[in-house]
Amino acid sequence: MVFKSRVLSILFWSVIAAAFIGPGTVTTAASAGAAYRYDLLWALVFSVIATLVLQEASSRLTIVSGKNLGEAIRTQYFDSSRLWFLPSFVFVAIFTGCLAYEAGNILGAVAGMLLIVNLPSYILILIIGSVAAVLLYTGSTKTVVRVLGGVVGIMGVSFLTTAIMLRPSPAELFTGGFIPSFPSGSGLLILGLIGTTVVPYNLFLGSGISRGHTLSEMRFGLTVAVLLGGIVSMAVLVVGAAIAGPFSYEFLSETLSVQLGPAAGVLLGIGLFAAGLTSAMTAPLAAAITARSILAASNDTRWSASSFRYRISWGIVLGTGLLFGLTKVQPVPAIILAQALNGIVLPFAAVFLLIAVNDRALMGSAGLNSGLKNIVMCLVVFTTIVLGVTNVSRAAANAFGFAVENETYLLVTALGISILLAVPVWRIILRRRKRLLK
Repeated sequence: MVFKSRVLSILFWSVIAAAFIGPGTVTTAASAGAAYRYDLLWALVFSVIATLVLQEASSRLTIVSGKNLGEAIRTQYFDSSRLWFLPSFVFVAIFTGCLAYEAGNILGAVAGMLLIVNLPSYILILIIGSVAAVLLYTGSTKTVVRVLGGVVGIMGVSFLTTAIMLRPSPAELFTGGFIPSFPSGSGLLILGLIGTTVVPYNLFLGSGISRGHTLSEMRFGLTVAVLLGGIVSMAVLVVGAAIAGPFSYEFLSETLSVQLGPAAGVLLGIGLFAAGLTSAMTAPLAAAITARSILAASNDTRWSASSFRYRISWGIVLGTGLLFGLTKVQPVPAIILAQALNGIVLPFAAVFLLIAVNDRALMGSAGLNSGLKNIVMCLVVFTTIVLGVTNVSRAAANAFGFAVENETYLLVTALGISILLAVPVWRIILRRRKRLLK
């Protein structure tokens, strides 16, 4: 029974891996491998650690306090302040991001299937959309995330098998994974590898599904699921290292088929399809859970998984993705807006999560962050600020038609913002650690 419960726990928490391993992650990781071989594996190692730190804190917040992340931010910090509108801004930002990237998730799944079968893309889009809609409509949250866990397993087997068939050098893998290096021109790609793993809506998703779990169950299932997800992302980078030159799914499939036989191309297609399918379901699910956590109290029956409000939330995201996918229209303005908004939301959510897990009145003495956790979490929060500055700068550059490739400018700007935030945030943390329990 213990073994079964642990397996189910891993499957349940695999929804987090399903959310961060999508077509964008596959493209970024494979491109990093194609450009720099294994030199940037360390960025994925760091991103896995950062994801674990933030997701554990977000889930611990819900389990210990009974409040999910959105509810805690709204009720603890903004209900009675002049900044009452900020939680709604967080919801709009995350919902816009889910809307903007859903078409890419669906088309990524289609790209994987087209490497295996020769069918019109619109048929594949409708099949993927129908599967996602039926599962989200008829299944409970627990059922949905367990199904996603199974699909993540298929994706993991596909990419890992392909990576093992390539027989990468263990010495090169170790060096690339644990010795940071910064090859010329790799700065933005490093941030991209971290940014595709540490995503803001995952914090609300993980917090929203944590209720009813114990701390030990959560930590075990979450840790194993995120570590396995990270290994899959690293396997994608290893697979991408098989090609030299510009990256494309078709070129990578042809290269693998020549080197390893036709089965390798099929495995790549299955892995890419699974990555797209899981993200096509987790984006609408995350949008609905975020809406419920920010806009309603935890016991509000009007936002149950079978309610109209909950279903219309994920339905809008899924329907928008299908529309853009079928019409082959790239929602560029929406993507630019999503980049900018999520560039603000990620550090915002990380900072307030750091404050929340240091709030004695909210977490009690036993649930507070330890000193070591605070050190690691502060490093992660700093990284989220770097990612935020990068995304906002990129969005501004795209909006006004010029390129921002100056890595030094981005890092110096992020450092300046971090220093400005450090002192007031640390004062708030110290004050809240001393608060009396209610």
